[in-house]
Amino acid sequence: MENTENMVVLLVEDDPGDQKLTKLALMSGNEDCDVHIAASGEDGLQYLSQSCEGNPQNPRPRIILLDLNMPGMGGKEFLRLLKADDMLKDIPVVILSTSGAELDIEECYRLQASGYIQKPTSPTEFQNAIGKFTKYWSMTLLTVKA
Repeated sequence: MENTENMVVLLVEDDPGDQKLTKLALMSGNEDCDVHIAASGEDGLQYLSQSCEGNPQNPRPRIILLDLNMPGMGGKEFLRLLKADDMLKDIPVVILSTSGAELDIEECYRLQASGYIQKPTSPTEFQNAIGKFTKYWSMTLLTVKA
């Protein structure tokens, strides 16, 4: 079965540099990737609320990439709220964080994160990690939809 839909990704990330780097890496060689950015947990939940209301500017994401350490609502609280919402809990969430702390990783999986990627420090390694993520999830999401 051929995928005729774009892979809509919601990136919840407060750092403008990481937003740009992630978006470029996601779209590099993948013209079917549609990236939407929320600069905070609160903005991410607002995006999702509008998506549930059918706002065409905010299509329902097939996956969410979530930073943990943000001012205001952090990534863990965002994840808790998302997974408690019956309309949103089925959206896979992959954590994209500088933290490699075992406690953070374990807690995210307890909160039902679908994956955890520690942000590499080098731009080339970062691009490679996001490229692998995109390849894996685009195939996984296509299989789930089929």
